[in-house]
Amino acid sequence: MFYELNDQQKEFQKRVRSIYEREVSPLVEEYERKGTFPVQLFRVFGEEHLLCLRCPKEYGGPGLDKISECISMEELNRICVGIGAGIMVQGGLATDPILHFGSEELKRTYLTPAVRGEKIGAFALTEPDAGSDAAGIRTNAVKHGEGYRLNGYKTYITNGTICDFMTVAAYTNPSKRGTGTNLFVVERNDPGFSVIKKLEKLGNHSSDTAELAFDDCDVPRWRMIGEQEGGGLEQLEKTLKSGRITYGARSTGVAQAAFEDILSYVKRTQRRGEPLRRSQATRFILAELAMSVEVMRYTTYRGAYLFDQGVATMKDASIVKLFCTDSLQKIVQKAMVLQKSAGLMIENPVQRYLRDARLFKFTEGTSEIQHLVIARELGL
Repeated sequence: MFYELNDQQKEFQKRVRSIYEREVSPLVEEYERKGTFPVQLFRVFGEEHLLCLRCPKEYGGPGLDKISECISMEELNRICVGIGAGIMVQGGLATDPILHFGSEELKRTYLTPAVRGEKIGAFALTEPDAGSDAAGIRTNAVKHGEGYRLNGYKTYITNGTICDFMTVAAYTNPSKRGTGTNLFVVERNDPGFSVIKKLEKLGNHSSDTAELAFDDCDVPRWRMIGEQEGGGLEQLEKTLKSGRITYGARSTGVAQAAFEDILSYVKRTQRRGEPLRRSQATRFILAELAMSVEVMRYTTYRGAYLFDQGVATMKDASIVKLFCTDSLQKIVQKAMVLQKSAGLMIENPVQRYLRDARLFKFTEGTSEIQHLVIARELGL
């Protein structure tokens, strides 16, 4: 059972914290204001071996465990959620299906350069009429010549305008709901693929998000992930299980940042001539926030430990995501309440944490979906 990080993981935590503070912190305000992703970070993190952390060394990756991946995501999202989103997709949703289910040719063509930051990946599942219901997508892939022809639309796609390739979910057999899906790798320059528009959001401003179209987009057979038609849903479930645990780490990172900011604010602020830190009500709130962050962290790393042991269920992953994302909402809201009007100022990062945190309840399966998954695995 997981209790504490080992010495190697603690050293890794110190290393990534130093790198992210050096490379990411100076960019946050600029790229949040511009609403773009600093694409140069892919090469920087590639050189530092911080992309696709669970990718084996034979494909150029560091071959680390899920706990280490969560350490990295917590530290990165403590600094910036938007930038953290692009890096998360690169090392998870975009490449995990290739790593676990792709052919050797797919791995050498896309996984290896993604590890080095030479190619940027995206993951295209969500559609205008199909979000958390992965089986409800309408994008289809019909056999054509030596490959498949894709038609459909995808939306809310992270890295959508900057990616070199994307892992796309489509039906090869629409008569088999869910089980008739497959995953394909589509390249940015494939005829028939286009970016409809870049999307503007309430939060996560530095995360690149887009709406995509596939209009008779021809994809060669070797770029279908898996050896036969069908099986895409099972591939998605394994990928989403990992991703939901990652969201625990992302939530914990934002919660830690919010807690650090509000603690600093309380220590230096006076109200009615008295230090705010002397207020018993304020001290109780901070004690609760500190407790919540620690429980979030333990819940996340317990889930990561179970994942590394190969015994984590979808219920375990959903518990991590549901608990941590819901806890985060309470933490950032209390941080805003304690700061009152000061929290609304654009130069105050607390307002960014509040905006960024809201998205976590929707992506990788809504909170409602997590409730359903947990209830189903309880036999309800």
